[in-house]
Amino acid sequence: MQCPSCQHTDSRVLESRAADAGRSVRRRRECLNCDFRFTTYERVETVPITVVKRSGCRETFNRAKLLHGLLRACEKTGLEPARLEAVVDEIELALQQRNAREVSSNEIGELVLLQLRQMSEVAYVRFASVYRQFRSVSDFVATLEGLGNVEPAAPIGKEHLAVVV
Repeated sequence: MQCPSCQHTDSRVLESRAADAGRSVRRRRECLNCDFRFTTYERVETVPITVVKRSGCRETFNRAKLLHGLLRACEKTGLEPARLEAVVDEIELALQQRNAREVSSNEIGELVLLQLRQMSEVAYVRFASVYRQFRSVSDFVATLEGLGNVEPAAPIGKEHLAVVV
């Protein structure tokens, strides 16, 4: 690792610990030449996921966009933002574990609805009304009637990705 102060290439690791929810390693280093201390982060490089929108256009998966949609759907429901970030983490991990690098926005929406159904009926209906583009009150009624068949929560895995479409 090159020292940011003197550009010497030898350093020793003083401390290592997990960072970014275990997705990276934070290392505190010291240059063997000038004794300058600095921090480095090591992350596993992931192949970007491409989302195919309803219109057919493609864009890179944006976890911030997904989190923003969840936060909007969950406003004033009492759900903590940390829990919603965990949902986004689960979805992103499930998408990264797929062999395919493209995913439809419909698949992502269904994965979100699977989680919201267990967390909050209000948030579920809010998200579904935007995601499924409700046009009338009958769309809301049909969704509310479907909520009566709530199943126990299950973690998102590869089996959900194969079923959802």
